[in-house]
Amino acid sequence: MAKKHLLKDMTWVEFKERLPENPTIMLPFGSQEEQGPMAPMGDWMLTEAIADTIAERSGAIAAPTMPFGYADYFRPIPGGIAMRPDTFKNVLWDICENFLNHGLDHLVVFNGHSGNFPLIDQTIRKIKEERGVMIPCINVWRVMTPEKWQEFHPELGTKAFGHGGDPLTSVYLHLFPDLMRMDLAEPAGTPGELIGLPTAGLNAVKFQGVDINVAVDITDRCSNGVAGGDPTQSTAEIGEKITNYIVDYTVAFIDHLKSVETRVR
Repeated sequence: MAKKHLLKDMTWVEFKERLPENPTIMLPFGSQEEQGPMAPMGDWMLTEAIADTIAERSGAIAAPTMPFGYADYFRPIPGGIAMRPDTFKNVLWDICENFLNHGLDHLVVFNGHSGNFPLIDQTIRKIKEERGVMIPCINVWRVMTPEKWQEFHPELGTKAFGHGGDPLTSVYLHLFPDLMRMDLAEPAGTPGELIGLPTAGLNAVKFQGVDINVAVDITDRCSNGVAGGDPTQSTAEIGEKITNYIVDYTVAFIDHLKSVETRVR
């Protein structure tokens, strides 16, 4: 009988039996936010599905996915659910502490929403200082190198990357095609302006070619939720390649993590 790899499917007895091996525990995080007019808002579903495959292949155990993240810049669009910064950090701390208190020190955050990372960084630094354990964080959609982007999108390369573009649109088409509305897909438009300057992403404006950080909301950047990339060029085939790459990369990292000490004292 194969080992269960999802914490939600295990009895407490089954989980306790795994404790002596100090298994790697994946902590998946996502977000409930708009992803352009053609994609469902629950991007955490992608993180959850990919984490499931990784845990099964690597021998890790995937904890339940946290579906809500820090996504303040998406608040103007209805349907999102964003945590306050302190709430997010406290939730991550509490989740980690539950495992650390049972002697499990090979934890890895599998972060499917890039906006979460500044708060994850603050929290894992505090855990290192107070609990003496290093907890790595894999930012799921940032593991593709420029060479991989060129492989996935020969004509666009890294220009395919963007909120509302790829990688999420293609991965949605691969994993949840029935939820997609590609009839509504359109490329990113001309960036909006703030303080008389063009917006750059979701946290800056451009001045003389340099980013100046300001509080940009998605509706300051664009009118359709597509802040970058071109979802009309996304395909399920590209999504399958991206998904396989993320899985292979993360399985390799978990294999490495198993062989090293994560306690710093």
